[in-house]
Amino acid sequence: MNRTDEPQSDTANRSSKGRVLIVAGSDSGGGAGIQADIKSVTALGGYAMTAITAITVQNTLGVHDVFGIPLKTVTDQIACVASDIGTDTVKTGMLGTVAMVEAVAEALDTHLRVAPRIIDPVMVAKGGHPLLEDRAVAAVRSLLVPGAALLTPNAPEAERLTDLSVDGINGQRRAAEKLLRAGARAVLIKGGHIPGARFTDLLATESGEHFFEAERIDTTSTHGTGCTLASAIAALLAQAMALPDAVEKAQAYVHEAIRTAPGLGAGHGPLNHAWPVQQAAQNR
Repeated sequence: MNRTDEPQSDTANRSSKGRVLIVAGSDSGGGAGIQADIKSVTALGGYAMTAITAITVQNTLGVHDVFGIPLKTVTDQIACVASDIGTDTVKTGMLGTVAMVEAVAEALDTHLRVAPRIIDPVMVAKGGHPLLEDRAVAAVRSLLVPGAALLTPNAPEAERLTDLSVDGINGQRRAAEKLLRAGARAVLIKGGHIPGARFTDLLATESGEHFFEAERIDTTSTHGTGCTLASAIAALLAQAMALPDAVEKAQAYVHEAIRTAPGLGAGHGPLNHAWPVQQAAQNR
């Protein structure tokens, strides 16, 4: 990892308890969405809470159906958690529609204005099923990008948010700069969709750039990698870790979860989210 400075996370100077509120959809196959989020936050020592936006009928072969949760039920989940337990970070995932983006943004502004937001702009499932309406991209851009503590798009998502080509590190830089100008405090442009034996995730902040390189693993067990990475970062930020360190540790967590994946299903299989727990048990 290359660093130009050491920016701190928004939680670094507060008394943080590791509380993460996840606003996202449910994956019946357990590999992505809320299920992956809860597993990741728990494995890294955080406390996961949820506001479920949709229920998907899903397995490793793809998304077969989606049932959206009523808007009031989603916003009531956010209000209920905020009024009692509180949060140290908020992580958003699948939102699906313009109405949901608008409702979630308003609920966060009303009930959790101070909590840093990690925005994962989930747009398409691993198997290709759209998870965000085309017209909702503009709502994400105008309502969730500004003020985001961290935005975590992959290359195709960054292209849709910026209308720029993201096919290499220069494209990642240009997209990150545009999203920073749009109001995000930090942007992580993931490079996993860009071809090559190795890939680079670029973290850009107003203070500088950080590069996180990793070797690509030849496997089909990559379902939920984006959800997992964003939630891992959220969990670490919620425990007052500095942003560059949180990204580095989260990337290492995801890499090992892919390497030790259980090989389940006939399609894009889930990761091994529990590997830190398994490793600790073996070392007893």
